[in-house]
Amino acid sequence: MSSKKKCIAMLLAGGQGSRLSPLTKKVAKPAVQFGSRYRIIDFSLSNCVNSNIDTVGVLTQYQPLELNDYLGTGEPWGLNLRFGGLHVLPPYQAETGADWFKGTANAIYQNLAFIERYDPEHVLILSGDHIYKMDYSIMLDEHIANDADLTVAVIDVDISEASRFGIMNTDDKGRILEFEEKPAHPKSTTASMGVYIFKTSALKEYLIRDEADPESKNDFGKNIIPAMLADNRRVFAYLFAGYWRDVGTIGSYWQTNMDITGDNPEFVLNDPSWRIYYRHIHNRPTYFGTTGKVHRSICGASNSIYGTVEDSIVNDNVLIEEGAVVKDSIILSDCIIRKGAKIQYAILDAKVEIPAGCKIGGDKDKYEITVISNEDKLSAGQTVKAAAKK
Repeated sequence: MSSKKKCIAMLLAGGQGSRLSPLTKKVAKPAVQFGSRYRIIDFSLSNCVNSNIDTVGVLTQYQPLELNDYLGTGEPWGLNLRFGGLHVLPPYQAETGADWFKGTANAIYQNLAFIERYDPEHVLILSGDHIYKMDYSIMLDEHIANDADLTVAVIDVDISEASRFGIMNTDDKGRILEFEEKPAHPKSTTASMGVYIFKTSALKEYLIRDEADPESKNDFGKNIIPAMLADNRRVFAYLFAGYWRDVGTIGSYWQTNMDITGDNPEFVLNDPSWRIYYRHIHNRPTYFGTTGKVHRSICGASNSIYGTVEDSIVNDNVLIEEGAVVKDSIILSDCIIRKGAKIQYAILDAKVEIPAGCKIGGDKDKYEITVISNEDKLSAGQTVKAAAKK
């Protein structure tokens, strides 16, 4: 058995995800449900498996319990291996106690011993909160062909959106000349996806140097990449042309779920050539009563549907009673929607019960998305609407 890997992945999954609250109040953002049966982290993990990367360290921190339980030994993704596989990596336990990750670069620095265990030539660094299908092996081949110290995956964005991203300015061969973190006046539309491949030697060198700098934010975008460019290291951009979404806000999370519904979905989940693996928790088929109607929607397992569902996502183990109507909405697992309730342009957190006759949300052209937490107390016939759109 070889003790050396060509490339291993480090998946950053410890962020608090405050912009996705209340869905992330008790659950780490990568563990938030998506698309009726998946978790957000399933997409990065499945990309690794489909790209033949069989060693993945998942760096956890905020509210890790449900995420750790979901990942288990990595068996659903074929990552329960004797050498390699999936490893959950919490903040390093020093003699004085846990030292929480201070930034993305510090999180990897704290786990250099894990990387060294597999002695890889290259390290792939990922975020656990993006929805996309990407073959990392193609990016790795280009990284090696360029003899790059670092390759940054980029995507072309609209100029109106560019100031939200880290923007890469490159020469005609794709070599990055300048990196601007969320510039007010971007010079290009080449945006970082937060996907990096490093030569392991370069990664270790710059992480150690960064950790020794008390003024550093210990961040790849703010510190590591600018330092490498300042030293004229070989840093290249890899242009990705597929579907990619950061689901870090309620609006983007809602829209990305909607992108997989309809007669012609923008993002196809059930693609046999690029399978998205996930842990099966509920296995009973969904039951549709004689009054149940579902149009242009995706439903998970173990549901009982007696009402009407249109242009929506219904996760697992949901009861929708007769006369209830769900439109343009996301219903997470273990919810109950009682008779006559109307749900439109809304997100129901897991384990929410909507009493009979309630009206939640409203016209998506008039109102912001209404989010109902499992801590909200509702009464029969109550109306709850988000703020009007400006």
